[in-house]
Amino acid sequence: MQDGQQLLDLLQDASGSMAGLLGDLVLMETPSTDAASQQPILARLQAEFEAIDYRVIRVPGRNSGGQLYAAPGDRARGQPAQVMIGHCDTVWPIGTLREMPLECEKNILRGPGVYDMKAGLVEMLFALRAIRELGWRPSVAPLCFINSDEEIGSRESTRYVRALARCVDRCMVLEPSLGRDGKIKTARKGVGRFEVIVRGKAAHAGLDPGAGASAILELSHVIQKLFELNDPEQGTSVNVGVIDGGIRPNMVAPESRAIIDVRVPTHADAARVEQAIHGLESVTPGVTLEIVGAIGRPPMERTEQNQRLWHIARDLAIDHLELELEQGMAGGGSDGNTTSLYTATLDGMGAVGDGAHARHEFVDLDHLPERCALLAMLLMAPPMKS
Repeated sequence: MQDGQQLLDLLQDASGSMAGLLGDLVLMETPSTDAASQQPILARLQAEFEAIDYRVIRVPGRNSGGQLYAAPGDRARGQPAQVMIGHCDTVWPIGTLREMPLECEKNILRGPGVYDMKAGLVEMLFALRAIRELGWRPSVAPLCFINSDEEIGSRESTRYVRALARCVDRCMVLEPSLGRDGKIKTARKGVGRFEVIVRGKAAHAGLDPGAGASAILELSHVIQKLFELNDPEQGTSVNVGVIDGGIRPNMVAPESRAIIDVRVPTHADAARVEQAIHGLESVTPGVTLEIVGAIGRPPMERTEQNQRLWHIARDLAIDHLELELEQGMAGGGSDGNTTSLYTATLDGMGAVGDGAHARHEFVDLDHLPERCALLAMLLMAPPMKS
C-alpha cells in the first residue's frame, strides 16, 4: 500500500520546482496555428521526460507543431498500459505576454496558457518523478501523449489519440479542473460546427425586386429553425454565431451564410441535432441551401467504465490524501471526448484555477502538489481490465 502522506510531502517539497518549470513553459508562447512556436516547448518536454528515463518519440506534424509520445524505458513486454494526455498549444497569439505577463502574487500564477493547460503538463512530469523517487513501480505502465493542435480540434493528432485509447487500460486527461473547487470532469458535451450556405438570385431592389430571390430572407427563416433546436433543460445548445450575406443595399442578396456552433450532452442528442440541421429545407422560392459540417467531437458521457474510474480516483483521494473530490460536466470538448469512446477516461485532472481562454487566466499553486499526488496515486492503481 502506497503512503499518500509521504507522496504529498515529497511533492510539497518540490512545489518551487513545479512553479519554476510551469513559469518556463508559460514563457514559451505556443499558439496552435504557429507550428514553429511549438518546437521549443516540445524540446523542453522531451528533455524532461528523458531525465526520468523515458523513451521519447517526436511525431512531426503536417500543419501542426507535431506530437510527443513518451513511454518508460524499462517497460516490460506485455505489461498493460495507461495513458496521460495533454496539449502544449494555447489559444493565445505570439506577443500576448506583453499584455498578460507571467506574474505570481500570493501563490496565484498568471499568464497565457498557465491554466489551460501547461500546469497539467507539469503535473504529469512531477507525478512520474515522484513515483520514481519513491521507488514505486506501477503495475500499469504510464504512457504520455502531448499534442500541439488540441485547441483547434486535434485535427492531426486525433488518429494517434484514438489508437492509444484503443490499447490502454485507462486514460487521464490533464486538462484543467472544473471550477475553483477542482471538480473532475466525468462528462463533456459533444461539439459540432456547421455552415449553412444560402444561394438565391440577384436583382435590382428598386427596379425589379420580384426577379430576385433573397438569400438573406431565407437565412432569416433558417436561423429561426436553428434556434428552435435549443433545449436548455437537456443541455443542448445551437448557436448561430456568425452570419454574412448580400453585396449592396440596392441588390436582392444572391448569397448568404451562417456558421453554427452545437453542443450536445449525449450521443442521441448529437444524432438528432445533426440530422435536423442537415434536413433543413428552403421555404423561399428560387433559393437553395448547402449544408456542411458535423459533430466533430462526440460527447463524453458518464459511461459505466468512466464512472468506475471516477470512483477509484475519489476513493484514493479520500483514503490516502484526505481530499474530497466532486465530479462535473464541462461544456467544452477535449481529447477525452475521443478516448472515452474506447477506454475508461477521467478528464480535468489538471490544475485548479480559473480563466481558460480568458484574460484573467491563473493557477492556484497551493493545489498543485495535491493534484499531482492524486494523479500519482491513480497511476499506481491496479489494472481495471482483467
